[in-house]
Amino acid sequence: MADTLNVSVREQLGTNHTRRLRRSGHVPAILYGHGEKNVNLSIAASEVSSAIRHGAKVVDIRGAVSDSALIRDVQWDALGSTVIHVDLTRVSADEKVEVTVQVELRGEAPGAREGGVVEHVTHEVEIECAVNALPDKLVVSINDLHLNQSITAAQLELPGGAVLLSDAEAVIVHVVEPVEQSDEAEVPGAEGAEPEVIGGRPDEEDEKDD
Repeated sequence: MADTLNVSVREQLGTNHTRRLRRSGHVPAILYGHGEKNVNLSIAASEVSSAIRHGAKVVDIRGAVSDSALIRDVQWDALGSTVIHVDLTRVSADEKVEVTVQVELRGEAPGAREGGVVEHVTHEVEIECAVNALPDKLVVSINDLHLNQSITAAQLELPGGAVLLSDAEAVIVHVVEPVEQSDEAEVPGAEGAEPEVIGGRPDEEDEKDD
């Protein structure tokens, strides 16, 4: 079931109005696509955060506008903690779209017990998929992954009819031997270096006359 975003139309635009909107706990958004006019929207920040937390790709829009939309782009603040704008594209259930999907690892790799280190190399891939079959994420089992083995993007299990757009040979996860480091790591310039005196007495010429 798709997340629902309750929206209202933004009649006033501009920087000052946008700031006031965000201070009131709402996120500015724009809805476009399917040859229809663009609509500037306002959405409660809590609803936007909930949809993103659920990994939603497609949402139902209700209120001033009723439609199904793909979350095309999310803009964050400089700290990456607060959503400041959302781009929404109108979509129909059987329409195919290109999206980026997170890849999640599940299970425990035997290679870790064999002395290896599990490295999650690629965390997301791009696919083309029908809107009604869009996955929130792709799950990869590593229960059969032994030392010096890997799983590539081509081995991902995709929804029916979906097409992988990312490099098929891209490594998603592998188990590699740990890199050994020398116990006697040399610090460049350490030999013969004199300790720096911090807070020492200033030179006489720098002192003030009594």
